[in-house]
Amino acid sequence: MRVIGGLGQMVWSQWDDARHAAAVIGTALYLSLRPRHWARTVRNMFAREVLAIGVEPLAIVCGLAVLVGVMVVAELAFWTGEAGQSQLLGPLLVAIVARELGPALMNIVVIVRNGSVMATELGIMKIGGRIHVLEAQGIDPFTYLVMPRVLAATVSTFCLTVVFILVAFASGFLFGAMIGKESPDGLLFLSTVSNAVHPTDVLNVVAKSVLPALFASATCCIAGLGVGGSVIEVPPATQWALVRSIAGVFVISAAVSLLTYL
Repeated sequence: MRVIGGLGQMVWSQWDDARHAAAVIGTALYLSLRPRHWARTVRNMFAREVLAIGVEPLAIVCGLAVLVGVMVVAELAFWTGEAGQSQLLGPLLVAIVARELGPALMNIVVIVRNGSVMATELGIMKIGGRIHVLEAQGIDPFTYLVMPRVLAATVSTFCLTVVFILVAFASGFLFGAMIGKESPDGLLFLSTVSNAVHPTDVLNVVAKSVLPALFASATCCIAGLGVGGSVIEVPPATQWALVRSIAGVFVISAAVSLLTYL
């Protein structure tokens, strides 16, 4: 009975955390649609976060995309060649890179690189009394600190996913042409890839990029602003945020795949 009670308590706790994150996401999206909440300070914060999350890691993302494109094509070229189905190289590249690897990897990159910074930064601000200072100045902490971070992380993750997929496709095509497993005709490759892309694939990429990013950024903000009055609470809060965010990537991605392809 203790085991069942503990399991029920854990499930209820996870449900409460998910509802809290959903409330933060809904509030951020609602406020973002109201122009009066986009003061210059908020716009500057949003631009700063987009630069940090979506622009600075471009070199890392492109390098990772090249490696993934080459690796996937090398594996697919071998197995499709063994099966005598080399014409499936393009569609399989779409299925693996665009549907699954691209959104998941970009969300994990953003979480590891910027999620920890987000939670730590907000935690230190909370401990240092910066939240109370903003309230005393008549500035809504949620509008100034949470909303731009959630939106910037979401927009940046989606844009990085698109860049990753395009670079991975280009590197995969070039590598396949070099080893003789793909026609050097770029237009033929583009035609093959475009024919393999369906409306559900586009919806899949958007959902798997945006939804986990919304959840992860909200979770990191909640963790940072939820610390008490001691600095030693910041590392555990950051670790909790990263674990939940990465778990959320896989849970949400699996749910999206079930809803779009089954």
